[in-house]
Amino acid sequence: MSKILDVDLHQFESGNSDQRAAVVDGVMRSLVSGFVYTSHDISSDLLDTAYGMLEEFFSLDVEEKVKSAAPGTHGQTGYTGLLVETAAVSDTPDWKEMLNWGREVPEGHPLQRTFPHRYPRRTLPEEQVPGITEVLERFHDSVLDTQRRFLRIIAEGIGCHESYFDTMTVDGTTLTRAIHYPAMDLAPGTDHIWAGEHADINLITALPRATAKGLQVRLDSGEWIDAIPPEDAVIINTGIMLEHVTNGLVPSGWHRVVADPDPSPDGASSNGSGDRYSVVQFCHPTPWTILDPVKSCITPENPQRFAPIEAGYRLDEVIYEINLVEDARRVDS
Repeated sequence: MSKILDVDLHQFESGNSDQRAAVVDGVMRSLVSGFVYTSHDISSDLLDTAYGMLEEFFSLDVEEKVKSAAPGTHGQTGYTGLLVETAAVSDTPDWKEMLNWGREVPEGHPLQRTFPHRYPRRTLPEEQVPGITEVLERFHDSVLDTQRRFLRIIAEGIGCHESYFDTMTVDGTTLTRAIHYPAMDLAPGTDHIWAGEHADINLITALPRATAKGLQVRLDSGEWIDAIPPEDAVIINTGIMLEHVTNGLVPSGWHRVVADPDPSPDGASSNGSGDRYSVVQFCHPTPWTILDPVKSCITPENPQRFAPIEAGYRLDEVIYEINLVEDARRVDS
């Protein structure tokens, strides 16, 4: 694939059998790159409100932002500062800061008892930005609804029933992350980019519109292309866990985030300062889900490539690789 295709989630859900099949075909062809664009139901007003509150938070002094840090959670909730997360294939920390959140499960829930470090109490800057918790909760739920529905297209595309991913994503460790990429002229040294090339660990990732360009996708040829979705579309990219489940039939989407050297009005940041805001959501299964290649993806031409592994263990491995374990940093900033 030399470009990312645009597909219609709603046509899959309400179309006839031929229309549904066409959507599945388009998704599977586009996911050769690990990326696809799709229609969605995420409220534009909700997105605008969330971005406004998040920009208010990231504009605070560092002393205020770190009040929302959550030590010991390995970047799975709360604030993570600049020059911490590092792509697994790099030794240069990313030039970004983040706010992370998800949905809590009730105290005493079997998942919370079994995997307490996977289900920490959520930390958000409600004191600094009143009302932000309710807005970000609604945003999280809206994006997750889109992702779970989109996974039904992929399930059919790999020869499974469309409900294949439904149960494993109920109360999964899905994480929503707001990212502020400061202006590049503020970065220390000359070897920083906003985010180094990497693949996400999860099943799929959703990226609603950002405030500036910067996301690039690596094709099989090694060429990097800009990911610029149609207006009112959301970007979906595939992760390591989906590659595992599909025995490599659906590869991980490799990508990076780089500052536009000549920002256009279309790519200009919301405050004109040369920075960028984006919100992404990583759709995870429950940590006790066994990632095992499905039989329909194993053939004589494509023998089984991956051994079964619990999703939680695979996630722990990647969190270490990307430098988020506080007491075992792989790279010092």
